[in-house]
Amino acid sequence: MRVDTVPLASVRRPLQRFLDEHKVEALMASIRKEGLHEPIELLEVDGQLWGFNGCHRVAAHERLGMLTIRARIRKATARDLKLHLR
Repeated sequence: MRVDTVPLASVRRPLQRFLDEHKVEALMASIRKEGLHEPIELLEVDGQLWGFNGCHRVAAHERLGMLTIRARIRKATARDLKLHLR
């Protein structure tokens, strides 16, 4: 696993999540003041990045106009990806 900064546009987010607007706003304030504390987690499958958590952190970054986000990236197989898509 590696930690890196990745373009938000390169992260595929196949599952829709409910966003708690208060949480997104609180994260935006925190990120403005202190930066991102906890990177999101991504799976890297055949060069593609897939995100299944961190939806509030991603939304906060997008609303702040940020183009990148810190992420823990784990290499995975197509089989691993299919398990996450269930």
